[in-house]
Amino acid sequence: MLATVSKRLAVGITTILGALVFSFLMLRKLPGDPARLVGGDLANPTTIANIRASMGLDKSLPAQFWDYLTALAHGNLGFSFSTGQPVAGLLRSRLPATIELGLTGVFIAVASALVFGAVAVFRRKKGADVSLRTTSSLAMGSPPFWLALVAILLLSVKLGIFPGPEGRLSPGRAAPHDVTGLYTVDALLAGQFATFLNAVWHLILPGCTIAVGPFAFLSRLFRSQLRNTIREPFVLVARSRGITRRAAFLRHVVPNSLLPLVAATAMLLAELMTGSVLVEKVFGWPGVGSLTVDAILQKDFSVVQGVIVLSAFLYVAVSFLADVTYSTIDPRIRVGAK
Repeated sequence: MLATVSKRLAVGITTILGALVFSFLMLRKLPGDPARLVGGDLANPTTIANIRASMGLDKSLPAQFWDYLTALAHGNLGFSFSTGQPVAGLLRSRLPATIELGLTGVFIAVASALVFGAVAVFRRKKGADVSLRTTSSLAMGSPPFWLALVAILLLSVKLGIFPGPEGRLSPGRAAPHDVTGLYTVDALLAGQFATFLNAVWHLILPGCTIAVGPFAFLSRLFRSQLRNTIREPFVLVARSRGITRRAAFLRHVVPNSLLPLVAATAMLLAELMTGSVLVEKVFGWPGVGSLTVDAILQKDFSVVQGVIVLSAFLYVAVSFLADVTYSTIDPRIRVGAK
């Protein structure tokens, strides 16, 4: 177990260091002078020189990188070029919205994949299996931002079932007292059930949109694992003891087919929290994704740099926890790591 953790930790540290180097060089090697972006086109050379000195851009690259690492160690990600606010504060205010949307997407994807995958294998009907494979193929080939636009047009504009791109709550509804930053959780903690329902109502459409791709992958993975497990000798032994097919499927086949979904779900959670950029922008969702789009359009590279660092940390942390959980559940992973 210790060898597995050490190996995963080494890989994670290497990945984070690579992301830090990339984000550091990105800000300094892209066309344009960051000091000019901060000072504006009308700033005189003296002002630009002072800004460069304040940003440490007049030092050598190794010295700048050391200052960058030192600042990161103290939680300092710099300041936004466009607003002047600390990047860490901007990310901290936007991260709960992204986490809540990502968790919603993963929940919808996993629940749908479990149901559709189990039905397709248990019923053993060609129609159900073909429907699942066709649906998953279409889902994997559909760009999330296009699905977001179609969903808003049909389900919001045309039918009025769900709200449009108005954010996490309806206009005029106050946010619950900030405890976790997750509106659904904070509303329940405050006893504001109407606000909770409103937050869920706003989560469903963007959550389903970002869940389409993960659903396609997880449903195929679960279906394949079920088909393999159902042929295992222990399932045949259980059936020979008089257990009904339904009972054997639910008690033995399904539980023993869930293990690969643990790591896959964790990885998808990391991807959804760091990759739902355009979907957040389309739905007007005030998360890290929409912040990233705004920063790119405004050439606010310090914010983009902070997003890259945050994404790397989130991805590595979730992947590490998934690997440790997977190796704890399945001893064969620990044996293979030795």
